Order: sequence, then structure tokens, then C-alpha cells
Amino acid sequence: MKSIILGSVLAVVAVASLDANAAGTSTFCNAPNVAGNATATAAAGTDFVKVAFTPKCSANVFLVGADESPLLFRVGAASSKGKSFFGGSSAGGAVSRGGDCTGTGGVCSATDATSGQTGASSS
Repeated sequence: MKSIILGSVLAVVAVASLDANAAGTSTFCNAPNVAGNATATAAAGTDFVKVAFTPKCSANVFLVGADESPLLFRVGAASSKGKSFFGGSSAGGAVSRGGDCTGTGGVCSATDATSGQTGASSS
């Protein structure tokens, strides 16, 4: 499951962007919905990614992202069956474990995915 989460995070960092009119963090996948909840679109020179797409996730994945500038895109991911959340950014391309999830018994939620996104490197 960790490889699925990491793969999702890497894919989004590599090719994703949010609509230029969207503010803040966007929820791409919200477990158990496997079809993407949001379509990442390109904007003329103001966003990191230049090709629009709708991501698909495994059934248990929470995936959020924020297009913050032409040079920075940050994502966070967690699994509803996992115990850790992850974050990554276009600033170096690193994806790393952000910490333990806060839910009962260590179960992850969308809030944990957001924690991974906000904790991802911005420089």
C-alpha cells in the first residue's frame, strides 16, 4: 500500500497542477472514491504543471495538492488503512514520511493527507 501512496504522490508532483482560480489545497482523491474528485488544469505560465488531467487513486487513498507558483507544487497522501502520512513537493522532488496518523488506532484520514502536504518542503 505504501508503494501505491508514494506512486500517487510522485505522479501528481511530476505532472499535476491545480486550476489557477482555485485557492489553497485541492482534494484530488478522497477514499474510498477511486476516481479523482478534482481535475488538475493548466494555466498560462502561473502554475507548475502545464497538462490537465484527472487523477485516479487506489480505493483507500486520500490525496491533496496545492499549486503554489510556477516553481512549486506540494502534495500530501495517506491511506485509510495505513498508519503514516506522506508529503512531497517539486522543490527537490522528495517524497517522505510526514508522521503518524492522528485517527483512532493510528488510522489515517483526509486531515493527515493535508498535514503531509503542508509539511512538504517549499524550498
